Amino acid sequence: MQVYKVGGAVRDRLLGLPVTDVDRVVVGATTEEMLAKGFRPVGADFPVFLHPKTGEEYALARTERKSGRGYGGFTFYASPEVTLEEDLIRRDLTINAMAEDDQLNLTDPYHGQRDLEARILRHVSPAFAEDPLRVLRVARFAARYAGLGFTVADETMDLMCQLSESGELQALTAERSWKEISRALMEDHPQVFIQVLRDCGALKELMPEVDALFGVPQPETHHPEIDTGLHTLSVLEQSALHKQPLTVRWACLLHDLGKGLTPEEEWPRHIAHEHTGLKLIKAVNERFKVPKDCQELALLVGQYHTHGHRALELKASTLLELLQSFDIYRRPQRFEEFISACEMDARGRKGLEQRSYPQADYLRGAAKAAREVAVQPLLEQGFKGPELGEALKRERLKALKAYKEAATA
Repeated sequence: MQVYKVGGAVRDRLLGLPVTDVDRVVVGATTEEMLAKGFRPVGADFPVFLHPKTGEEYALARTERKSGRGYGGFTFYASPEVTLEEDLIRRDLTINAMAEDDQLNLTDPYHGQRDLEARILRHVSPAFAEDPLRVLRVARFAARYAGLGFTVADETMDLMCQLSESGELQALTAERSWKEISRALMEDHPQVFIQVLRDCGALKELMPEVDALFGVPQPETHHPEIDTGLHTLSVLEQSALHKQPLTVRWACLLHDLGKGLTPEEEWPRHIAHEHTGLKLIKAVNERFKVPKDCQELALLVGQYHTHGHRALELKASTLLELLQSFDIYRRPQRFEEFISACEMDARGRKGLEQRSYPQADYLRGAAKAAREVAVQPLLEQGFKGPELGEALKRERLKALKAYKEAATA
């Protein structure tokens, strides 16, 4: 029985990056031998075990062959006869197909170290094309390592294009797709993930609503970059630079979907795109079974981001309606994330990345003014039920008028 570290732990150590997850493969062992040593089995699909003391995962060396559509359409075979090289060849990229023993002796049959040094993401074997999830994984790795200069090998991009055209991407489950998308959006360069998906034709299969934004012009006075798709990539880039959470990054990706529906004769203007885009945002949310907090913020940002940009011009009554829409009294964090998404949108414009965004503090101040209206005096005046709600609304409106007057004086 021989145990090796494989995959990301080896890759990141060689890159000089922190090693977080450690995967181990066991060569020359049977399930019975692992159980006899106290390992606990997990997973029904293939033999993976938890170490009796550390709880770390150990997987028996295995081979696989395609037996159906999609990510799950594989038959696995584990046996003491399966070699380390046979186990490594089923992996996605050469940089993930290296192994090392406890003495850090490297096993690298598919030249992963060479590709690490050349900063290339290259598939290990033609079997890469059997798993559609790998299109998203490669795009995610491209987003993770873009800062180090990594690019996708031409021949790997060709296979990704073939997968995109084959219809296999449609066999991916919502859960698997969202897992890759959400992880990719939290990388340092999430815009690279979207760009790579677009380059191989996967974006139009997975998110045609986002793909449709490329080539759609916007007024140059407000958007020097002009192209709506490029603007979306820039907004995503800003969201990563400013360390925004997943909710904000997802909203940034979807906020302008309505512009993809604007008739060409109306270009470059996009009247009411905030409202036309809501059905598209809902469709994307449902397609990937997106978590509720991400769904809600994406819809609210889609509908109200232009309100955010025009905050200083809004009437007090409109400002109050905006605050009420976000339920700022019970969910203050959601409004803060909305402000962040609006600021990323404003910064995601060519040459305007460093421009100040006074609307952010203005909106925060407005929310504070509305929250500080006390309920107790109204209760003492005898207001209750719907009348209390109306009285509270009047007092908040009065507070916002006073705030607006002072802030814009």
